[in-house]
Amino acid sequence: MTSIKYIGMDVHKESISIAVRNAAGKIVMECVIETKANAILDFIHGCAESCRSPLKKEPGPPGCMTC
Repeated sequence: MTSIKYIGMDVHKESISIAVRNAAGKIVMECVIETKANAILDFIHGCAESCRSPLKKEPGPPGCMTC
């Protein structure tokens, strides 16, 4: 099963606001993270893990709210 996700990022000096939409356009996750490499990598790795396990309920990346 392919799960397409679209990630939008609004990048600022101190923070990044992120919204994740599914293929139907519904927002499935929103969060604000620090503008630091480790926070960005944690987010990306968390998204990749939740996409690999579509049948398992995952909380998502750190600091994010799953809708």
